[in-house]
Amino acid sequence: MSKRSLNGTDFTAMVLAGAQRLSEQAEHVNSLNVFPVPDGDTGTNMNLTMTAGVTELKNNGAGGLGNRAGILSKGLLMGARGNSGVILSQLFRGFGRYAASYDELNTVQFAAALQSGVDTAYKAVVKPVEGTILTVAKESAKHAVYYARRTTDIVELMTEVLAKAKEALASTPDLLPVLKQVGVVDSGGQGLVYIYEGFLEQLTGKVLPSVSEQAPSSAPNVVNQHTSYGAGHFTGHIEASAQAKLDTEDIEFLYDMEFFINRKLGDVQNVHFDEDHFRKALSQNGDSIIVIADDEIIKVHVHSKAPGEVLNLALRYGEITQIHILNMREQHRDLLTAGMDAAPMPELFAEIPAEQARPVESALLPADELAPYGFIAVASGQGISEIFTSLGVDVVLPGGQTMNPSTEDFVKAIHSISAQHIFILPNNSNIILAAQQARDLLESERSITVIPSKSIPQGISAAFAFQEEESVEVNADNMVNAVQHVKTGQVTYAVRDTVFDDLKITEGHYIGIADSKIVSTEEGLIETSQGLLSKMLSGGDEIVTILVGEEASKEVTEFLVAWIQEAYPDVEVEVHEGGQPIYYYLFSVES
Repeated sequence: MSKRSLNGTDFTAMVLAGAQRLSEQAEHVNSLNVFPVPDGDTGTNMNLTMTAGVTELKNNGAGGLGNRAGILSKGLLMGARGNSGVILSQLFRGFGRYAASYDELNTVQFAAALQSGVDTAYKAVVKPVEGTILTVAKESAKHAVYYARRTTDIVELMTEVLAKAKEALASTPDLLPVLKQVGVVDSGGQGLVYIYEGFLEQLTGKVLPSVSEQAPSSAPNVVNQHTSYGAGHFTGHIEASAQAKLDTEDIEFLYDMEFFINRKLGDVQNVHFDEDHFRKALSQNGDSIIVIADDEIIKVHVHSKAPGEVLNLALRYGEITQIHILNMREQHRDLLTAGMDAAPMPELFAEIPAEQARPVESALLPADELAPYGFIAVASGQGISEIFTSLGVDVVLPGGQTMNPSTEDFVKAIHSISAQHIFILPNNSNIILAAQQARDLLESERSITVIPSKSIPQGISAAFAFQEEESVEVNADNMVNAVQHVKTGQVTYAVRDTVFDDLKITEGHYIGIADSKIVSTEEGLIETSQGLLSKMLSGGDEIVTILVGEEASKEVTEFLVAWIQEAYPDVEVEVHEGGQPIYYYLFSVES
């Protein structure tokens, strides 16, 4: 069977088939975690994101391919959950932008649309890292552009795209050391491959074999003690990764900066913006430069040695907004010890039932009655939710590894708050992108700051640092500073045997995680907790806060408190009932 072009009906059918294929294999995608903890959610997030897009397409999809691609993009954007879901939404957003003016796509145009999606997705991520879904999308799109010049058959082209995507997926352990160590491929990349498999199934009318029907791989089985997911697809010899060979100090341009310049604000009406000159000035002390300019807004991304000089340069052209500065040496240290955002270490909360969340309604107060500040936090566990509420948080969104809030959830929460400025505490690295996407969608109507809190203790510390009488900028600085000075620990259990940094981990044993690194594992909960706290506590520490999970016993908690007080007499201990699932204890240490 051959096909020379895709129309709107073809596109809808392909998307539905891709979403169905992903849905069938979502648990397998979840199982491809690089750490032995029961919180895999990449498949869940991608599945929920695709479901949101498909629902929008079913409800409103009509006309040519371009119109339908735009409708799908809107649904994906609003339903995006987690890093993997946000990146997936950006891939289809770029595809939709290219296809917008076409009712049908031939092979060359289809390939160009895939490449546009890759370009958009890479621009959406502050620091793209290879060995993830981005790599799989990039390599398959690049091959599509090459092969489209050699065929006019869409089916043949999609066959090549899928083959290249699988090849790129198999190479992800070469790029991420943590994938090689455990013997799995990147979970987000695997999810994208399943979507492409659905595309090809629809075009050929042939059903591809399921995971259980495929040839066994050389990777170890990934088995949760509650659910059997089956084997990963990783096969073949894996060479040493590039990241593992890189010395952190070799990162020359260590500050990853992203911000907007608003040309309408500030005394710059007569200042001409020369984009080439601006790029050259940035390149003197930086690289990885992206400048996107229109008449009113300039978006800037740069890796720089001198962030102060970059900001001073930008101020010549307008008022700076939405500033994000990350230390890439710090990121690289985290990468070497804990993997990366595409395959994160366990976060500090999981899902709570949706009915426990506060109903979100639209805020309709007039502007002169708005409160100066509003807060949104993501949390699970009744006790933790109550802590955030007591600290002045207006909306506590339920969320965690098995059910991240979507972009639309954040948008609804923002609309429910009558405040001049809203702070968002994601409290999970896998939720930050969705929160930032909601902020970007509403930037023309609401003033929003996303504090990059990656754990519950960090979020609580940030909320404590807030001062009603201070400015937005001062509060943002204080909260980010508070986040950076909290040491976080958690205790959960291992779901498979493995070895991590010479630490032998046995399925069913407890594991203690300090920030993003497994540092203790024992058969007993007390011994594991003591080992973790011993690694976290050092001279000068003043406060240990214990958030008790729903499965922790009163006796074990009391024993740990007594042990801390005896072993560390200068440390004050605070205990709160967190009620969080999965994690028996969440510890925070502050000096």
